[in-house]
Amino acid sequence: MMLEIEDLHAGINGKEILKGINLTVKAGEIHALMGQNGAGKSTLSNVLVGNPAYEVTSGRVRFNGKDLLAMTPEERAHEGLFLSFQQPVEIPGVSMVNFMRAALNAKRKYHGLEPMSSGDFLKLMREKRKIVELDSKLANRSVNEGFSGGEKKRNEIFQMAMLEPTLSILDETDSGLDVDALRIVAEGFNKLRTAETSAIVITHYQRLLDYLKPDVVHVLLGGRIVRSGGPELAAEIEKRGFDWIKEEASLD
Repeated sequence: MMLEIEDLHAGINGKEILKGINLTVKAGEIHALMGQNGAGKSTLSNVLVGNPAYEVTSGRVRFNGKDLLAMTPEERAHEGLFLSFQQPVEIPGVSMVNFMRAALNAKRKYHGLEPMSSGDFLKLMREKRKIVELDSKLANRSVNEGFSGGEKKRNEIFQMAMLEPTLSILDETDSGLDVDALRIVAEGFNKLRTAETSAIVITHYQRLLDYLKPDVVHVLLGGRIVRSGGPELAAEIEKRGFDWIKEEASLD
């Protein structure tokens, strides 16, 4: 099992938000996580990547057999965890080339590998840029500085392509994207999929899932996963909203 979350409780500023999350993700699977604002979706992604603002009060998370909660955020990234932010940050004065080379070589060092040569690195960048249709001019600018919303999201998929994580968390990657940008981002992600890589896709809408075709859809309400099913569950939520699931969950 790639990711195993058992009875995870966590919160921020003393307020409990996750109230017993249980979730398992196998290699090669895409899991969609849906729910209303405040349900705990982004809290879960922040806890998984080790955001220090969030406190885990109980529970267990194993990633490829290792204790994820015992790792630093850097170790989690080097082990193969990647988070695509809802609002990607800008890093003025740091070029994408230098940023990606430093990140890639830090990961290689963690795994006992030699740094990648300049020639090999630039060749890899060219290959990965084509996958997500990232303009070469953007790749030479400061990280996300002056980028449109679509360019920032495409840039994150490019970073994912470069780092080759085994588990990617897409936290509302579709937020603010027009139809064309959404298609390019989703197609870039699909080109990177392998039988060994997995993803957790956090979204409010079915339109991203139409492109990514998840294996399992989960509904998170009130800090718990209250329902899981196939892609048809997302379609039903699109039609009926979440209220019917809330009512059924309260009856169970």
